Amino acid sequence: MDEKIATSAEAHENDALPRRHDALPEGERDLPNHVTEKPVSAKSPAEWAYERLVLYIQAFEENLDADHEVAMGFVGGEAGVLRIEGMGFFDPDIITFYGQDGSGAKTQLVQHFTQLSVTLRAMPKVIPMDPPRRIGFRLRRDLEKSTQAPPQT
Repeated sequence: MDEKIATSAEAHENDALPRRHDALPEGERDLPNHVTEKPVSAKSPAEWAYERLVLYIQAFEENLDADHEVAMGFVGGEAGVLRIEGMGFFDPDIITFYGQDGSGAKTQLVQHFTQLSVTLRAMPKVIPMDPPRRIGFRLRRDLEKSTQAPPQT
């Protein structure tokens, strides 16, 4: 058996550098600073899952036309499809989704990160004349702000 033995420096570097690979026509994208500045080992599983979901939602929305918005389908249970209006995490292990279900009822799904299994779906806009809501861009801006160092006093 041919195993590669990593030096301690390589092990620390591998732990600190998140990796992503998607076999998509547009190729692999660079990970934004807010994802790579903090080592993976310093993030809770919920924070790490949240950051990656934000990236996937934003990338999905970039390919939507002006008549559609992103929604999530949830595997298992009765959650069904949720039109995403917000997302969050609660360290160390909870991811939360806020939005509306198919009937327009206000909905919040609280899920343990190990149970996370979602499908991103394109849904027609609720009000056809309004511009589409792009939650991924808002989530990413919010995430970037939250990872910036607080001002020194």
